[in-house]
Amino acid sequence: MKRKEQLDQLGDMSVTELKDQADALKESLFRLKFRRTLGVGDVLKDIRREKKTLARVYTLLNKKEADAKTAEA
Repeated sequence: MKRKEQLDQLGDMSVTELKDQADALKESLFRLKFRRTLGVGDVLKDIRREKKTLARVYTLLNKKEADAKTAEA
């Protein structure tokens, strides 16, 4: 998936959906790190991709939460 498409898809999600997505990515990252420890396959590229996606999700979460606080004030 292209980065722009991924950002559009993540941007359309609600805060709850983004939190669920973050949890799923953390679980996936844990499993990939476990596979790397066992020496099963080449997963370094996948780990980097998952980390970047997780960072994007956290960035969007922080932005949406900041927007919500601004709207309340």
